[in-house]
Amino acid sequence: MTRNIFDLRAMSPKDRCSERSRSHLSSAEIESYTQPFLNFLTENPTVFHAVNTVAGRLESHGFTALSSREEWNYKITKGGKYFVERNGSSIIAFTVGSNYKPGNGAAVIAAHIDALTTKVKPIPTKPTKAGYVQLGIAPYAGALNKTWWDRDLGIGGKVLVKDKSTGKIEARLVKLDHPIARIPTLAPHFGAPAYDPNPNPETQMVPIIGLDNSPIGSTTTSKDPESTQLQGGYSFASTQPPRLVGAIARELKINDPASIVNWELEVFDTQPAQLGGLDKEFIFAPRIDDKLCSYSAIEALIASTSGSTTLNDSQPTDGDGIIKIVGCFDDEEIGSLLRQGARSNFLPDTIERTVAALAGGQCSPDLVSRTFANGFMISADVSHAVNPNYLEVYLENHAPRLNIGVAVQADPNGHTTTNSVSTAFLQRVADKCGSKLQVFQIRNDSRSGGTVGPMLSSAMGMRAIDAGLPQLSMHSIRATVGNLDPGLGVKLFKGFFDYFEEVDAEFA
Repeated sequence: MTRNIFDLRAMSPKDRCSERSRSHLSSAEIESYTQPFLNFLTENPTVFHAVNTVAGRLESHGFTALSSREEWNYKITKGGKYFVERNGSSIIAFTVGSNYKPGNGAAVIAAHIDALTTKVKPIPTKPTKAGYVQLGIAPYAGALNKTWWDRDLGIGGKVLVKDKSTGKIEARLVKLDHPIARIPTLAPHFGAPAYDPNPNPETQMVPIIGLDNSPIGSTTTSKDPESTQLQGGYSFASTQPPRLVGAIARELKINDPASIVNWELEVFDTQPAQLGGLDKEFIFAPRIDDKLCSYSAIEALIASTSGSTTLNDSQPTDGDGIIKIVGCFDDEEIGSLLRQGARSNFLPDTIERTVAALAGGQCSPDLVSRTFANGFMISADVSHAVNPNYLEVYLENHAPRLNIGVAVQADPNGHTTTNSVSTAFLQRVADKCGSKLQVFQIRNDSRSGGTVGPMLSSAMGMRAIDAGLPQLSMHSIRATVGNLDPGLGVKLFKGFFDYFEEVDAEFA
């Protein structure tokens, strides 16, 4: 039954908060997520920037940061909101319902926040060739493909800086987001080499980052005015291109480049995310896979626990009895095997420590296993949208469209977690929150990709489904989604959190 404003006024403040937080998103509310998502993509070109921004967003909505290196007992309470980072490139956020009881389930959304990119090599200095200064880079996953040619590329990432007064090493983020690098194509006038379908990524896809005054044909490393300040003994900076060190030092206001201990830098597309189409119904953007589902999941968790925007975000969460969790992991594109990846202990350990803290420090294997068994996970990764120019490669009735909603991803060979029970579960969630589900499965003569779903659900024994928003041009440096898709993701994911207990009660 739909409640009117008078019904809400007659309810207690606590019940009003619950009713507002469970309300369906309107069309205007769905569209309100479009521009913030564009800003998120443009302003956070590296995984470190993305996680840092998510952490700040969570803090602004009353979430408390936890440290994995400290004890959590007595820090986590019913009604609380928390997050924990790992490596500055993965983040897990969660809330505890005020009616939580030990052994109750967890509603989990797992996504990956890394994207295809190129990374600066440990010692990227290259000999100057024909007057060009170049930079040594390496592809991360399937990047450095043909879509990276002739793009305006910036440089950014995490820089470790030693404070000489304290001796402490801190991580700082840097973003040189004006065009710095470019991988130039060879003009077609040169014949066969210009049409080579398999250019050498080590020798023919090296970006140019500047010019020097060396004679044409020289292969010697150029001298640079700033290189003199790097002399006088070994430092990390002395192994790096002097002009790059100078640019980063200026951006971070570092007076002594020798205080730079190390860095992890990415080369990224600087063109902003933007709306396109006759009626601006598209989003054209870099790094959509899978910052899209990560963004929608985080916003859904915030919306599910914040109630109305007129309410104080620092107040306790609604009166549910579960733990609501969003995990945004790094390294999915390369197998998730590192400590910040989904295949690590990050998510199971976070759940176990949370359950232990809520049980007064007394956590048995039985209690953790019941939490997993009573839980449900959405593995949220982008799916393939139908491409009108290649309809023949799509399986009939399994071709998702843009601006419709999340697509359930099925695969008969275990590349996804989807089965009949999990599909029925999410369909009931969609029914309750007014969302529409699509379905994708690849043809028998094509190869399916993988997600974080199978590795996480098998590690925890948790019921799970793979479902994500569809996009065009997956693994291109720029991709396309619908302008409403970020908000449609928020709508379904929020509904999952809001209606989890009701839907779970329908299943034996």
